[in-house]
Amino acid sequence: MGRKSLKEVRQQEIVKVFYKVAKKEGYENTSIAKIAKVMDINPSLIIHYFETREDLTYALIDYILERYLLIYTIKNKDGVTLSDLQKTVEMLFSKKWNLLFDDGLFYTFYALAFREKKIKVKYKAILDSLRLALASMIEQCNVKHITEVKDPQTTADFIFVLVDGAYFYLSLESDNKAYGERLDFYKDQAYQILGIKALALTTGIAGS
Repeated sequence: MGRKSLKEVRQQEIVKVFYKVAKKEGYENTSIAKIAKVMDINPSLIIHYFETREDLTYALIDYILERYLLIYTIKNKDGVTLSDLQKTVEMLFSKKWNLLFDDGLFYTFYALAFREKKIKVKYKAILDSLRLALASMIEQCNVKHITEVKDPQTTADFIFVLVDGAYFYLSLESDNKAYGERLDFYKDQAYQILGIKALALTTGIAGS
């Protein structure tokens, strides 16, 4: 992969600041002027890279996808291992995964998807990409006889239905102990669906 152009670098810098400001003040209260003030630049420079606030929003949604797909980094040259699949499950059902992107912004954009077709398309692309990546991992594990999942795509979809439902429900939970217990319960269900042991039971290192 080649080096990013100066334009791409500047756009990414702006998007990251947009995310930080929107996370702090709310998407509705975040303007190009506020982003420029935090970056200590002229608003016209932001408009040079993003003509409208909507363009910035689309770029930020793409940024969500890039962050979420980080959980699928496979380091083993021989492909997916049992440990890779276990660590992915651990990541999906962990606070670290949930903190990859702010809940408030995620659900704000999710709501906008019902009104703006382009955002709806982008959100579907995010969710489809996550499901396809997990299905691919399961398929590779099937080939190696690590798993015996009959329908990897449906199974991946079901696990993400569990993930999405879990985090929406848990975003309303203020009791940290109850939050952790419910998250562990949902994670155990995912392991059962895959027919593999939990990472903690095989390595003794929970959530590593």
